[in-house]
Amino acid sequence: MSNNLSNGRLRVFTWHIHGSYLLYLSQGDYDLYIPYNDERSTGYVGRGETFPFGDNVIEVHASEVRNMDFDIILFQTDENYLIDQYNILSESQRTLPRIYLEHDPPWDHPTNARHPVREEDVLVVHVTHFNALMWDCSGLKTRVIEHGVLPHPFSYQGNKERGIVVINNLPTRGRLLGLDIFEQVRKQIPLDLVGMGAESYGIGEVLHPDLPAFVSQYRFFFNPIRYTSLGLAVCEAMMLGLPIVGLATTEMAVKIKNGYSGFVSTNVSELVDYMQMLLEQPATAQEMGRNAHEHARQKFDIKRFASDWKQLFEEVVRNVNTYQIN
Repeated sequence: MSNNLSNGRLRVFTWHIHGSYLLYLSQGDYDLYIPYNDERSTGYVGRGETFPFGDNVIEVHASEVRNMDFDIILFQTDENYLIDQYNILSESQRTLPRIYLEHDPPWDHPTNARHPVREEDVLVVHVTHFNALMWDCSGLKTRVIEHGVLPHPFSYQGNKERGIVVINNLPTRGRLLGLDIFEQVRKQIPLDLVGMGAESYGIGEVLHPDLPAFVSQYRFFFNPIRYTSLGLAVCEAMMLGLPIVGLATTEMAVKIKNGYSGFVSTNVSELVDYMQMLLEQPATAQEMGRNAHEHARQKFDIKRFASDWKQLFEEVVRNVNTYQIN
């Protein structure tokens, strides 16, 4: 299959796994093809109706995928890599340049888990340096492309004397995502939980396009997650101008500056004290929120993010072997 570099529009086939990440990925100068099936099952939902995708996100029925021309295959889950590619891609499509986008740190063991990619010609892209640090990717080509989110003017209001937590399905995801910490803290600090499966806590899901106006009313953003990648909800809250409070674990430890853009600690009691201070001192919360906004504007710039991805897509199509080998 010939590549599309000559006309500047690369054709990338991937799956709809993380809607907000796909939205930000779609800000680049390339076309993203995503499959759907009649059941609209996980990974096969097509564009869906939640995110305002542009015309460069093109849905294709799973049965037609093998008949199309692409330049790159982008895996986003173990299932994509181990199962899906053999079910819907043709043999020739499976010889195209391939990238595995790793959204998460290892679950089986924090340091000794071997990445599922075994083929040396598949590039593994981590979304944080923490992920790259923890995965055993020995012998594989790797890159890190840090998050980018759409720009947003400083819109912090902070008039609600409460903290906001944004996590999908927290009640069923347990200690990993910090359910016990959330429940412990909310006994002392007024907190609201937003996300799918959070109805028992009073709010439930707020659609992604409506989140900025909703979240910006709260005094601070609380992230109780023990172990994950850097959540896009954190980046989005910083871009809005909310001070961030969270655990000093994973990438959070280096993205939040204590006393400047928020507070991080491994001592939950200390975090409760910080939250109480932010509730009592709205001017301090607003100042920290402005600092968080400025940091997000610089660190999570969507133009840098889209440019990084476009450059990488062009590199793998040209088969430029300039990646880090672990």
